[in-house]
Amino acid sequence: MATKTVPFNARGAGNLPNDKPVVYRIKTAGNRTNYVGIAHRGRVQERIREHISNERIPGAKVQIEQKSSIREARATEKRVIARSRPRYNRHG
Repeated sequence: MATKTVPFNARGAGNLPNDKPVVYRIKTAGNRTNYVGIAHRGRVQERIREHISNERIPGAKVQIEQKSSIREARATEKRVIARSRPRYNRHG
């Protein structure tokens, strides 16, 4: 499925496709994954905007990976969290 990377800001979120469920990664300027989550079809842009604060984070970006179902997105999210142990995901 398709992947896309955009700046972690409202404009970048507005450029994301909403037509399929996604696994998203919020990354630092150094390309380190800080958070991994999923968004349902039709809610991708809204979900990313929920993470954006008034504070600018220079160089931060969000990367999405479209999936064919929310079940597939959840399975991928679980694998990515276990492998990369993002700073802001709960562990255990």
